Amino acid sequence: MSSDEPQQRGAGEPEGWAPRDPVDSPAGPAAPQTPDQSAEDTEGADGAKGKKKRPKRKGWRRIFPTWRMVLGGFILLILLCVGGFVAGYMIVDIPPANAAATAQSNVYLYADGTQLARDGEVNRENVPLSQVPKEVQHAALAAEDRDFYSESAVDPKAMIRAAYNTVTGKGKQSGSTITQQFVKNYYLGQEQTVSRKAKEFFISIKLDREVSKDDILAGYLNTSYFGRNAYGVQAAAQAYFGKDVKKLNTAQGAYLATLLNSPNAYDVATHPENKQRAVGRWNYVLDGMVKEGWLSAAERAKTKFPEPKEAKGASGLSGQRGYLVQAVEDYLTSNDIVDEDTLAKGGYRITTTLQKDRQDAFKEAVDDQVMSKIDKKARKVDRNVRAGGASIDPKTGKVVAMYGGIDYTKQYVNNATRRDYQVGSTFKPFVFTSAVENGSVTQDGLPITPNTIYDGTNKRPVQGWDGGTYAPENEDDVDYGDITVRTATDKSVNSVYAQMAVDVGSDKVKETAVALGVPENTPDLTASPSIALGPSTASVLDMTEAYATLANHGKHPTYTMVEKVTKGGQEVELPEQTTAQAVSREAADTTTSILQSVVDGGTGTAAQAAGRPAAGKTGTAEEDKAAWFAGYTPELATVVAVMGQNPDTGAHTPLYGALGEARINGGGYPAQIWAQFTQNALEGEPVQDFDLELEDGADVPPAPDPSDTEEDPATGGATTGGDDETQGQDQGQTQGQDQGQTQGQDQGQTQGQDQGQTQGQDQGQTQGGPTDGGATDGTTADGGATADGGVAQGGQTDGSTADGGTGDDGGADLGGLTDGMTPRRTGAGSPSYH
Repeated sequence: MSSDEPQQRGAGEPEGWAPRDPVDSPAGPAAPQTPDQSAEDTEGADGAKGKKKRPKRKGWRRIFPTWRMVLGGFILLILLCVGGFVAGYMIVDIPPANAAATAQSNVYLYADGTQLARDGEVNRENVPLSQVPKEVQHAALAAEDRDFYSESAVDPKAMIRAAYNTVTGKGKQSGSTITQQFVKNYYLGQEQTVSRKAKEFFISIKLDREVSKDDILAGYLNTSYFGRNAYGVQAAAQAYFGKDVKKLNTAQGAYLATLLNSPNAYDVATHPENKQRAVGRWNYVLDGMVKEGWLSAAERAKTKFPEPKEAKGASGLSGQRGYLVQAVEDYLTSNDIVDEDTLAKGGYRITTTLQKDRQDAFKEAVDDQVMSKIDKKARKVDRNVRAGGASIDPKTGKVVAMYGGIDYTKQYVNNATRRDYQVGSTFKPFVFTSAVENGSVTQDGLPITPNTIYDGTNKRPVQGWDGGTYAPENEDDVDYGDITVRTATDKSVNSVYAQMAVDVGSDKVKETAVALGVPENTPDLTASPSIALGPSTASVLDMTEAYATLANHGKHPTYTMVEKVTKGGQEVELPEQTTAQAVSREAADTTTSILQSVVDGGTGTAAQAAGRPAAGKTGTAEEDKAAWFAGYTPELATVVAVMGQNPDTGAHTPLYGALGEARINGGGYPAQIWAQFTQNALEGEPVQDFDLELEDGADVPPAPDPSDTEEDPATGGATTGGDDETQGQDQGQTQGQDQGQTQGQDQGQTQGQDQGQTQGQDQGQTQGGPTDGGATDGTTADGGATADGGVAQGGQTDGSTADGGTGDDGGADLGGLTDGMTPRRTGAGSPSYH
């Protein structure tokens, strides 16, 4: 029909209906309509076109799904989950036992690729559940899964949480029931991955339907790893208590249950520093048994923590090999590279940072200097002698050598990594480092430098400490009087360093020690004045790491023992090695400068035998239960400790009389071991000097204070300090020597006495010139190294001693005299207490 032809009214159309003119538009005129027509028109339109369309969503509403979409997505997710569950249940079968039952060896290599050790002999003996006492069974349930007999095979909530944390990088975690743990131990591997968790889920459900709870518990107890290479509760009972599992009591069973959570960490014989944590977990197990009605409160109250027997190393890990393997395993597990259970299953090839020639040199040094001198028949105390050592390349942080003990099969505990012996005065350098790092001052506001004067009086109460009276003793109760920081370090003066810790702030001292490499959780690392004297029990390896930071000008590369780890040809990812500036170069280097003085003329002179520029510090634990020497050259940082431990009880013992010596100090056998090892370890390498950048004032001797100089009324001569002190004589000091005696000259001098003391001279000078550690009028003073601008340090003449006493090396100390003058005093007539 053309547009020009008139349109006909259709059937049923009302009177008066007329078609709309095609030219009409919403903007043009429209034919008038009655209300009836309008309603009928709308009804007709609805019939022709259907319902009116919903307006489109505009703006920000477009980004949100509609409720229909949400509902549909949820239903689809449910269907997928159900389908996945059904498919997984149908597809995943219970597999045969995994290769864990026939665990492979781990191979450990030196840095050059030669084999260090091979482990992997599995210690396992399965026993039926009937032979496991109910107390032991209940202990395991209290530790790991208290609802085991009443719950389903899996805990979906815990699994989802663990899977989420693993995927999002919040740490690999377990969310497993005992059934799941048994499946992991017996059928699968130990890897914490989502795919393994999925298999574990389905196998556990099937297993729970096909096997009794008792059989699952028996399998779990026979396949779990308890440490000490013990798989299963029977092997663990023998390894820790030397008896069959059926003879274990409640306390012992609870201890084995404690080990399930962290086998090596809770072995209190191997890691005595973790005993508090182990006891806490043991109490958790026993309290759980009481809560579940498996143990009465009365029996719980009578139960005492059992001490496991000393561990024995595997025969294939004799000598140093076992200690090294143990240290490497601790490194791998503590850095979350491989977990304990997975590592115990074997199959890894581990290249360490240890260097065979230096490792051999360390053992040889200990044997020559200490072990060859042990005579157990002549001296019972020699049975208690132990030694430990570690050496680190300061620039890379790589551990290049370690000495753990005489033999891993005879002494299981690694003396290089244990954290239960006080470090003593080897901690003092960290106090000084912190002082320089923080720009600290004395109580009188003077900057702390190597030449700052402190009061070294024995049992002198520290000033500025509000935590109560603290007045530490000096070694052998020696009074040193006014003394420079450098000399106080040489002589390891406790009263000076306790005061310095207060001046710096003991909390800052702790922060500096941690920054250098001492673990923050080190036992007894407490922020108080006593921190300076070293009551903390860092390991030899810990202290080596901290001293390596000083050697590296304050830069702290994270220590490592592993170069490469592979399994089945696949390389395992290792932590990224980073280097941080722990303290400023000036703080580290100025500390090095005073530690050089310790070696040159203080308590560490035995280290000079290394034949290289060296810095170091001696240390002695309380009651002489351990003696330390910590030192370094520019190329190598090494720490050595000789310890006392009863081989029967494991108790720490003093070393009095050991090796034929009245006492064993850090400047003796430890320093001798250090020197021999360092000399041989660096043989053939060019000698390097320290390149030091010191703090301001570190190399400037203190000047006399003119206001403290007054005329002696008796002689008209000058005295210093206002208390008629005599220059050149300090309880038997020797300032230069001329055939044993020097004639006194000018006013205010006092004649020397006892044919070895020299007589004072005008303002402390001696005839023939100032003492510089060399000879005066042809006579050489014993050990006459100088420090503090011309003070004779460590010298001794005809048996006379300095400052009324002797240091560890018997050397005389001139109390900080410099250039023939007495130390500066900050008060009128009396020394300032710094």
